[in-house]
Amino acid sequence: MTEPITLVPRAIEDYAQEHSDVAGPLLDALRDETYAKMRSPLMQVGRLEGAFLRLLVRLARAKRVLEVGTFTGYSALCMAEGLPEDGELITCDIDPEAVAMAKRYWAQSPHGRKIQSRLGPALETISRLSGPLDLVFIDADKTNYTAYYEAALPLLRTGGLVVADNTLWSGRVLKPEGESDRAIVAFNEHVAKDPRVEKVLLTVRDGMMLALKR
Repeated sequence: MTEPITLVPRAIEDYAQEHSDVAGPLLDALRDETYAKMRSPLMQVGRLEGAFLRLLVRLARAKRVLEVGTFTGYSALCMAEGLPEDGELITCDIDPEAVAMAKRYWAQSPHGRKIQSRLGPALETISRLSGPLDLVFIDADKTNYTAYYEAALPLLRTGGLVVADNTLWSGRVLKPEGESDRAIVAFNEHVAKDPRVEKVLLTVRDGMMLALKR
């Protein structure tokens, strides 16, 4: 199994995981199958980040969550575990193969019924949604990060949270070369200058931008 990208020493990452809530056998099985069968398994969030997302949902007292980028459903299931019984998570993706795997695992969890999958371009899905949302998690194609942020922010309630993954992009934000590199740099600068939110860029795994709507 290829190890996920990390910006901290492997031993420190392992230590942090050992002192955090465990993922559980269903999430571990989903992780293993993703790494065994999917072409780009590093797109899946790690165990530590999954636990962090679950906790953020609880801290935000979120009842309605939007996820942009489902992949094989690990992060969606983690966040669904943090939702109350009447909570709802809407997740969008364009890859039917990945979403099919996600649905198989959601069906095995009592929290899977909280998840609604929308197959198709995320900007189209967002345009059909109504607010309010409590939390938005962005983890899809990097070139559209700013567009996803701008589309979702009006639907987010005051005090709601935007969380964007991969915002340190394996350190390439310091020396951007490709289109995705430049897109992440532009997104980070866009959020940093946005007076509508309070923000912090964290060094969790591959970087996470948190923005709280004022």
